[in-house]
Amino acid sequence: MKRKFLSLSLIIIVIANIFSQSENQGSLYFPPLSSDSWEKIDINKTGWNISYLQHLMDYIKEKSTKAFIILKDGKIVLEWYDSDTNAQSNLPWYSAGKTLVAFTVGIAQDEGHLNINHSSSIHLGTGWSNMTEIQESKITVKHHMTMTTGLDYTIFNKNCTAPRCLNFKYNPSEFWYYHNAAYTKIQAIVTIAVNQSFEDYFNKKLRDKIGMQGEWKRLGFAKPYYSNARSMARFGLLNLNKGYWGDTPILKDSKYFSDMTNTSQDLNKSYGYLWWLNGKDNFKLPGLTKTFNGKLIPNAPDDLIAGLGKNDQKLYVVPSKNLVIVRMGDKAKKTRFGPSNFDNELWDKLNKFFAF
Repeated sequence: MKRKFLSLSLIIIVIANIFSQSENQGSLYFPPLSSDSWEKIDINKTGWNISYLQHLMDYIKEKSTKAFIILKDGKIVLEWYDSDTNAQSNLPWYSAGKTLVAFTVGIAQDEGHLNINHSSSIHLGTGWSNMTEIQESKITVKHHMTMTTGLDYTIFNKNCTAPRCLNFKYNPSEFWYYHNAAYTKIQAIVTIAVNQSFEDYFNKKLRDKIGMQGEWKRLGFAKPYYSNARSMARFGLLNLNKGYWGDTPILKDSKYFSDMTNTSQDLNKSYGYLWWLNGKDNFKLPGLTKTFNGKLIPNAPDDLIAGLGKNDQKLYVVPSKNLVIVRMGDKAKKTRFGPSNFDNELWDKLNKFFAF
C-alpha cells in the first residue's frame, strides 16, 4: 500500500509540473526565429502608470543608455535606442554573458558530455594552473560556475588565465570571490568536453535555436559576447520560460535550470550558476570580500534573476510578473563589474511606472 501511495504521489507531481510548464507556455508569446517581426502590446493597455513614462525615459537617457527593452508576456511594450544605436547594433554583454555560458554548460551536461560535479581537470588536464595536481583535481566544474574555486584573487590581473596566474589560496568551497579567470576557463572545459569550439556548440545548441544573433569576441584574456538588444531579450524570454522556447526544450534538464537560478552555495546566497539572484538574505559583490546583509536589489521583486555586466549591462527576468527587461549601454554610475546602486535606482523608477 505504501509503495502504491508513493507511486501515485510521484505521478501527481509529474502531472503538476507538466501542467505548470504548459500553462506558462500558453501565456507567453515567442517571436519567430527568422524574422524581425515581434508582437507588441499597446502601452496604454497595460494598466501601468503611463503618466510616469516620460520621467522614466528621461532617467534612462541621462544614464548613458544605448538600448532599453521591456517585454511583458514575451511581447514588446517598450523599445528605445539612442541616436547612435538601433535594433541591429551589436553591443557588449560583458559579465551578463556569463549566463549564456551557464546555460550552455547545462545543455552539455544534459547531452552527457560533462558532469559539473566532476573535476575540471578531467577536461583541462593537468598543469592548467600553478597548483599541484591534487589541488587542481579538487576543483570541480561547479566550483568554476559558483565562484568558489579558491584561486588566489589578489593577483594583479584577475582576468589572466595563464597557469602562472592561477594559484592556490583556499580549498574549493571555502571562499566566494568573483574571479573572472576561473569563469573564463569554463569555455575551455566545454570545448574539450564536446570536442568542438565553444562558439560552434553555443551557436548550434542555443543561439540559433532561439533566433539570437551575435558573437563572442576575444578581448585580452576575456571573451565577452556581443549582440543586439533583442537577442538579449530573446535569451531573457527563454529563461522566463525555464529553458523552453515555446514548447521546444532548449535545456531539457529542469533540475539543472532550477539549480542554476537558485542559491548555489552558502557563501553568497545571491549567486546561482553565474546568475545573480534577488530576495536572498545576503550578498557579496565583485571585487569585494565583505558579505552584506539583505537583498541584492531591495527595490526589485524578490524572484528576479539577473545577468549583470560591466558598465551596467542588465538582463532582468521576473517570473512573477512575466517581465524581461534589457538595458545596454555605457556606465550609468560609478560601478564595479556587475551589480551596482544603479540597479536599485532603476527599479525605484520601474516600480513607479509599473505601479507595483
